[in-house]
Amino acid sequence: MKKDILTLLDLEKKDFENLFDRAMKLKRNSKNRADRKVLEGKSLGIIFDKPSTRTRISFESAMLQLGGTPIFINAKETQMVRNEPVRDTARVLSRYLDAVAIRTYSQDLLNEFAAFASIPVINALTDLYHPCQVLSDLMTVIEYKGGYTDLKIAWVGDGNNVSHSWINAAAILGLNLTLACPDRYFPHPNVVENALQRKSGKIHLTSNPEEAVKDADVIYTDVWASMGQESEHKARMRVFEPFQLNDALVKLASKNVIVMHCLPAHRGEEITEEVLEGPFSVVWDQAENKLHMHKAILETLMAV
Repeated sequence: MKKDILTLLDLEKKDFENLFDRAMKLKRNSKNRADRKVLEGKSLGIIFDKPSTRTRISFESAMLQLGGTPIFINAKETQMVRNEPVRDTARVLSRYLDAVAIRTYSQDLLNEFAAFASIPVINALTDLYHPCQVLSDLMTVIEYKGGYTDLKIAWVGDGNNVSHSWINAAAILGLNLTLACPDRYFPHPNVVENALQRKSGKIHLTSNPEEAVKDADVIYTDVWASMGQESEHKARMRVFEPFQLNDALVKLASKNVIVMHCLPAHRGEEITEEVLEGPFSVVWDQAENKLHMHKAILETLMAV
């Protein structure tokens, strides 16, 4: 039976742990390419509606390093742009490909595609969630902290799609997660409520960034205006200014804190140059780990 990753709620705790273990092993083996034939003869459709650097290239490289073939598909160059029903495209591509990774705006579109596809469907980003990003983020936390339990994780900035996936992860893994956002930019209430109903993680919302980062073991930030919100950029700059991740804020955290950002980073906006390039930053390892986590995801879903 096929398995999709549309949100992190599609996974159980054991699925997370299996992916972390496998991604770590793949990373250790990456120099000798010991797993280069795992997906030989298989193809991954990479259907993107939104621009991408890290997600696209890491999925393409992951397939190549596992012996498979990535096929990049610009959604604007398909019949979907001429209103071909999503369900029709899903059923046809299921006859051509072994899995698809989709990066688009609408979570509903992704869900519909998955409902009619007979092959695994992977959420490579929607406006609501970014599950593969947070899987690789957690892999990075495990690398630096030896695990994710008993850590205080602080999110500072916009309650966006990445924060939603962190909330989902907290609900399943029992994370201690505090999110500091401006009053009108908190995560979607339904996402928070669904997580709280699981009564697993400690999820706390505040509009005070100092409270969020105090004694934190991990601090995470992201851009203040996501793709599709460019027209709000100037207004958001004023609102989010107190939420900039700078030296003063980092000093409130644990002395062994790690600083994370999923990139691209706007230096001088959500994060300063000094923090991004400073001794607590792990963003380059975090970016690399997308490759290894994507290999683990593809192998898990496709190597059957």
